[in-house]
Amino acid sequence: MRRALLTLALLATPALAQTDPRVARSIALRDQWQWLTRDIAFPAEWDADGRHFHYRKTVAGGFAFVDVDAATRAKTVAFDAAAVAKGLGKALRKTVDPRRLPFEHFAFAGERRAIDFAIDYAPWRCTLTDYVCAPASGEGPRPRGFGVVRDLKVPARNVPHRSPDGAREALVIDDNLVLRAAGGGAEAWRSQDGSPGDFYDPETISWSPDGKWVALYRVRPGYRRIVTRVVSSPKGEVQPVLAEQLYPKPGDAIDQERPVLFEAETGRRVDVSNALFPNPWQLGAISWRKDGRSFAFDYMQRGFQHAGVIAVDAETGAAHEAVREDAKTFIFNERRYAHDVGDQGRELIWASERDGWRHLYLIDAATGRVKRQITRGKWVVRDIAHVDDEQRRIWFSASGVTPGEDPYHKHWFRVDFDGRNLTRLTDGNETHEASFAPDGRTFVDVHSRTDVPEVADVRDAVTGTVLATLERGDVRALAAAGYRPPEPFVAKGRDGATDIYGLVVRPRDYDPAKHYAVIENIYAGPHDSFVPKGYWPFGAFSGGDKAMGMQQIADLGFIVVMIDGMGTANRSKAFHDVAWKNLADSGFPDRIAWMKALAAKDASVDLSRVGIYGGSAGGQSTLNALLFHPEFYKAGVAFAGCFDNRMDKIDWNEQWLGWPVDASYLAASGVVHADKLQGKLLLVVGEQDSNVDPASTMQVVDALVRADKDFELLVVPNGEHTVGRSTGPVAYGQRREYDFFLRALGGAR
Repeated sequence: MRRALLTLALLATPALAQTDPRVARSIALRDQWQWLTRDIAFPAEWDADGRHFHYRKTVAGGFAFVDVDAATRAKTVAFDAAAVAKGLGKALRKTVDPRRLPFEHFAFAGERRAIDFAIDYAPWRCTLTDYVCAPASGEGPRPRGFGVVRDLKVPARNVPHRSPDGAREALVIDDNLVLRAAGGGAEAWRSQDGSPGDFYDPETISWSPDGKWVALYRVRPGYRRIVTRVVSSPKGEVQPVLAEQLYPKPGDAIDQERPVLFEAETGRRVDVSNALFPNPWQLGAISWRKDGRSFAFDYMQRGFQHAGVIAVDAETGAAHEAVREDAKTFIFNERRYAHDVGDQGRELIWASERDGWRHLYLIDAATGRVKRQITRGKWVVRDIAHVDDEQRRIWFSASGVTPGEDPYHKHWFRVDFDGRNLTRLTDGNETHEASFAPDGRTFVDVHSRTDVPEVADVRDAVTGTVLATLERGDVRALAAAGYRPPEPFVAKGRDGATDIYGLVVRPRDYDPAKHYAVIENIYAGPHDSFVPKGYWPFGAFSGGDKAMGMQQIADLGFIVVMIDGMGTANRSKAFHDVAWKNLADSGFPDRIAWMKALAAKDASVDLSRVGIYGGSAGGQSTLNALLFHPEFYKAGVAFAGCFDNRMDKIDWNEQWLGWPVDASYLAASGVVHADKLQGKLLLVVGEQDSNVDPASTMQVVDALVRADKDFELLVVPNGEHTVGRSTGPVAYGQRREYDFFLRALGGAR
């Protein structure tokens, strides 16, 4: 009887948690704090002509958009937000608050008589004359599954491409390139060898500046893998329906692109050998040099270990490597950068990690040899914002330059092509986001720190002098409501030498005499670093939901931490390379060492009760913490995890685990290692996750059941990738997560 009563009590605990005052208080915190800051500016966006820029900032109850005259610095309202909200509300059939418009960015269009923006990634336009809002019309490019497999069920955008003199046009008909007189006139010639299995892509057509040549890509299509999901509870319907998505996965055949060149006058085809770029992951856009005698494109070889820029002679089709990059581990595809100096094909500015740190190089594009290393040192070039070919000068951001400062803080610099006159343009122990004017003469600098709210300045791009201050963030109301910034903490990593950086968030009623379980908020994806460096909780680059969620969990009676371990980006190449074919690592040896160092300094930290939570790649890391480090981590909540990298999207996984698929994919798999589970686990998945195949979660469930492991599962019908982590009027996922941690770890003792 005693055992039966205990079981009933445990089963009743989740229901009791609905009325737990700690849970209710934490969930309510967002509404209490969310709109308390004032004049927190977000990064600026410039008009193409450079005459104006605009930005978003916090105001009472929400946000406002501000437009600035670049010459006078005069500020005005960017548009009538109330009228836009009314127009959007009519189109969306719901009430829209003008202080909380459903977009963060916009661009002026039609001579500033309309604005373009996106709602849930779909393009929209609102006119600023009669305030009519509607989804944007117009044919877009053919979708590509994660960039590497064209969706051939969607017609390509096949608009005629006019020659530079306007007399002729090129397009594709029946998979073949056709050249004819402009306006649908007489056909001059067409290729004859195109077919659905080896077609000419109309979206890649590029004329030479002199109109003598037409270049484009020919494509052998890859495997059209379709993920099918059951929509169990379609809104307004009774019966389930199916949803399909083009979703290439690791190892799948991808589109094979090859450049082909035609002489416009005769139709003579010039083939380009692919010997220098075999098995490409993807080829960049065809870019002609000014003289029309050659064109270039960048490439990445599948496997992410060889990349470069290929230059092609138009007369002969002969190709050479303008620059080549090789790596024993991986080349970070998203951080590749190449700039053709003067569009002449003689010199390139190239970003490389070949000396162990990301730096800029001046390349002789005729030979591919390095003429000069422009930047050097044990620091990292982050963003390249502007290159002035005439002045031979570059503007860029970097982190780790200043000894003693957080190495993730970004500062802005200029440097000459010869490496001289390296000038720091931003100051202070803060992180900076810059938006440069199209002419590169000025930039808007939004800077802050986790304990210093945003300030937005206009600076001179040559000297860094502040020309005007646009906004100063006001957080007095937030502080009065009880908000306190997180605590930075630095400790040595697994090697006993490398500094590992993180943040600590404590409950507002923290008592140093008590003992607190620790919960780690983890995201260890190798594509970036993730511990916020800007002001919390609603600053320009803070990750507001991330910060707020940590405080909400802390207020339950926990100490919450976030850490950037080895394997994440924005440090040295060696620091990053820890992730190569090693996603199971997730920086755990560094994270555990960091938390042990924190406990050594703070007796209130109870490492006998450590929990962890994360979504997507963070969900995978959460499960792996319980599989591979159960001696340390005792409970975890994994949202929308990519638990087996063979099941996830092709681009992210092949970038870090390589190609072809090998044993490294199995080493990180929560399915393969499910039998190792110890501790308490809650899995949360959205039925309609379009980012990570939800079958990845269900395969873990299957493996755990077969291994006879206990766990909890929450499947949300119609839920997308952010299910359980997004906020709503019910905050159901939050409540379940908070209840789980209270049951699994307890609070303060």
